[in-house]
Amino acid sequence: MHLSMGEKVKIVLIKRKMTNNALAEKLGMTPQNLSNKLKRDNLAEREIREIAEALNCDFEGVFTLRDTGEKV
Repeated sequence: MHLSMGEKVKIVLIKRKMTNNALAEKLGMTPQNLSNKLKRDNLAEREIREIAEALNCDFEGVFTLRDTGEKV
């Protein structure tokens, strides 16, 4: 099952016992703006990295070539 990035963020929020509002505050955006981005799965890689940092997580965005295992 493939989870959207927004769904993954929501899971980490639960694990961190953090609200959407608290994360939005850490990111310097409104809760409504963050909520809309998560619902639409409309996050730039820079924003994903900022979210990961705010949630004390590592984010590894890589492409892995299936035939060679090479990561790009």
